[in-house]
Amino acid sequence: EKRAVTQIGKDGYPDSIYINAAKIFQGLRTEKSSGKILLRYGDTSESPMVAFKDEQSRRVSYELAFKTLKYQDLLEEMLVDSKVYPCYSIPDELTSLLVVMLYDLQDRKFQNRKIFAEEELVAEVQEIGDYLYSYETKLAAALARCRIKHDALSIEYFVPETISKQEQRTSALPICFWINTLKISLEDVIRDLEMKGFTKVESVSDFDHYTYAVDQHCQDVLVFPSSLKEELLNLDIFADCKLLLQ
Repeated sequence: EKRAVTQIGKDGYPDSIYINAAKIFQGLRTEKSSGKILLRYGDTSESPMVAFKDEQSRRVSYELAFKTLKYQDLLEEMLVDSKVYPCYSIPDELTSLLVVMLYDLQDRKFQNRKIFAEEELVAEVQEIGDYLYSYETKLAAALARCRIKHDALSIEYFVPETISKQEQRTSALPICFWINTLKISLEDVIRDLEMKGFTKVESVSDFDHYTYAVDQHCQDVLVFPSSLKEELLNLDIFADCKLLLQ
């Protein structure tokens, strides 16, 4: 039986994703010097425990955390400029969740997120979501002021230069998938890919969009152009863990 990966992100995320992304962001965020601290993030002496229900949840949680990290300075400035922060009803331990959910809110153009079927709601996520929505006009205005202040055409302007260069290098690299030989053979994967319009080529130098190559040194690894990452992650053979992202 084939199943597709649930499309999440454009309409928001399940509550558990926000919780996990906030825990990851809490451990990765940039520590500011005492004179530049805008937000208080609570105790960070212990690494928070993160529990993922499946591989897709893990991947999406990390992606949301890293996207938030890219724009940490902008998001903090928005919260302070809009007077949304400080909020004395939200403890410092939930500041990371506040920042993560703000990133997602502005990424969705301040539109309401949907509630996912069979989703287990988390009180803290619901509380902070409602709080941010109540200030969405002020937050949107704060974002606009930040862009005008820095003469920025988009929020990409606020990505630190070191991260921007890393992303440029990463986007040029091909992506690799392991074939889970406990569930599927190389021949069956190739047959499935060909049915979906992919063409096998000899090496990465021959890539032309819907193409792939078998790794020369490891026959159960397939290599694809990086531009196909999102499409590949939504294939049923990935959802069924028959292909595993390296």
